[in-house]
Amino acid sequence: MSDQTHMHLEHDIAPGDEEQHSVGERVLGYVVGLGLALVLTATSFFIAGTDLVWQPSIPVALIVLAIAQMGVHLVFFLHITTGPDNTNNVLALAFGLLVVFLVVGGTVWIMAHLNQNMPPMDQFIQMHS
Repeated sequence: MSDQTHMHLEHDIAPGDEEQHSVGERVLGYVVGLGLALVLTATSFFIAGTDLVWQPSIPVALIVLAIAQMGVHLVFFLHITTGPDNTNNVLALAFGLLVVFLVVGGTVWIMAHLNQNMPPMDQFIQMHS
């Protein structure tokens, strides 16, 4: 492997990935990820429950914190990086997100259109009488 390729791969290693040799370095990566996740969670609860933050900005702040927490989980715990050996992991993640989107989106779509496809309640009762 050339030095340039080796240097490129060193930058694509997630904390706690197999390339780190000592157990202490792996544990440190998990502890840092846990600390970041706890800080983001506590910040979310603080923002949702305080009057110190401008009220219309709370949903946006919670969405930003949720995306940041997803990033922390992907990097520190699932070890998703931009390295060439993570292609299958990224594809599996994308497929999982597609399935979740289809299930949730389909459910919301069905519930939104359920009212217009159902007969009024008095007709429904007459059908079963």
